[in-house]
Amino acid sequence: MSNQAIERLDVDDFWTKGYTVLPGMYSAAEIQAFREGAYATKDDGGDLLANPRLSSILTDGRLVQVARKLLGTDVVHYGGDSSFTINGSQLGFHKDNTDRQDDQGPDWTQGRYTQLRFGIYCQDHTRHTGGLNLREGSHEWVDHKKGPNRYVKVKPGDLAVWSMRITHSGNGLLLRWPFKEVPLPLEHDKYPAWKRTKADGDRIAIFAHLGADDAHAKRYGDYLKTRTYMVNRWRKAPYDAAALAAADAAGLKVRDMPAEVMNDPTAGLLEKWEPFAY
Repeated sequence: MSNQAIERLDVDDFWTKGYTVLPGMYSAAEIQAFREGAYATKDDGGDLLANPRLSSILTDGRLVQVARKLLGTDVVHYGGDSSFTINGSQLGFHKDNTDRQDDQGPDWTQGRYTQLRFGIYCQDHTRHTGGLNLREGSHEWVDHKKGPNRYVKVKPGDLAVWSMRITHSGNGLLLRWPFKEVPLPLEHDKYPAWKRTKADGDRIAIFAHLGADDAHAKRYGDYLKTRTYMVNRWRKAPYDAAALAAADAAGLKVRDMPAEVMNDPTAGLLEKWEPFAY
């Protein structure tokens, strides 16, 4: 089914909307294995490539194939930005790219933005709350209030992918049928419990950044090297030779961020978000 989903992937539609969903990319057995892997390694931090229980998500080739088709490039970059959450509480619209608040930054002025975020949700969000909200088309604007609000309905096994410039939020609220409105992330309290759908058990979400191997990728990696939480994560879990070999075999060009920051005293000094210099 995953090959059919990739074949049917509408590249033009992705670049118009800023996101897409590929149905049935993973089997029920694979999703169960991801859930078990997340529970077993919940105290180990992020970066899937350093996690033997979940590294196959990066190295089985499926994400690489999708990235190649969307980006029109054979060389796919991975710079150590992946993670998973169990019942994460993040809520509120934001963008993931470096220049998330400045339309004069290189993310917006130096050609097409080529960095992607992949999301695998290990439970149902077609009839259950807790899924992804995003503003359709908002990868074209810095303004976080621009673009229609969507609740992305995904089933276990589906793969969501979006531009890292798109405005999005986790832990969305899905209302019961026949209520059709899509609540904004910070307005959930307006809706009584009887209008809300229930969660489908523990919410396990897995994320990975892949992109073209270009100036946008380098700049995003350089930005992440300033972030305290990212550097602590990389220092805690360096890559081993087997992980790097598997990534190379999958077609990933890895920037070895754990090795870069391990003995760099200038890395990870910013605990709070600050604009990145350009």
